[in-house]
Amino acid sequence: MDLDNIIDNIYPLPEQSKALLKERIYEITYPRATILFKVNRIASKVYFIKKGIVRAYANQNEEEITFWFGKEGDAVLSMKNYVEDQKGYETIELLEPCELYEIQTEDLRALYNNDIQIANWGRKFAEQELVKIEERFISRQCRTAVERYKELLNNDADLLQRVQLIHIASYLGITPVSLSRIRAELK
Repeated sequence: MDLDNIIDNIYPLPEQSKALLKERIYEITYPRATILFKVNRIASKVYFIKKGIVRAYANQNEEEITFWFGKEGDAVLSMKNYVEDQKGYETIELLEPCELYEIQTEDLRALYNNDIQIANWGRKFAEQELVKIEERFISRQCRTAVERYKELLNNDADLLQRVQLIHIASYLGITPVSLSRIRAELK
């Protein structure tokens, strides 16, 4: 996804402010299986996905629990790092080779302090990320596994073609066997 579209989808900026923001953003490429963020580390960057897919997971009882997928247009960050400068609780791994837009958190904060339009953009960015987290939480707590799978089919069907089913099952909070059963029932 184009950088201008990513920026505008968060909050349209005047051209001068957008140019200031884009001056600090760099395009980078990483291979599949790269770890962007490691648990218990402070990350100093925010990424936006131009092309590719990533997952965030936490370890519980020596098992990886996937709780988020990001794809083209999505931001990739640890909210705990971004908001509080504290060590993150997640690991974020690239599931495909990825083209990313990268900005240093320090640069982003400096822009917030110097340009009210970019500060407003940053507020909208944080608000959108909070809403996404809330939606995932409500889905996980209030919907059945079948409902969560149907929601995934409706909103992110391409994940099923791009992500290993073991990660999909983990994301849905079920075993791979249960996922196979649900898929068979819905065919």
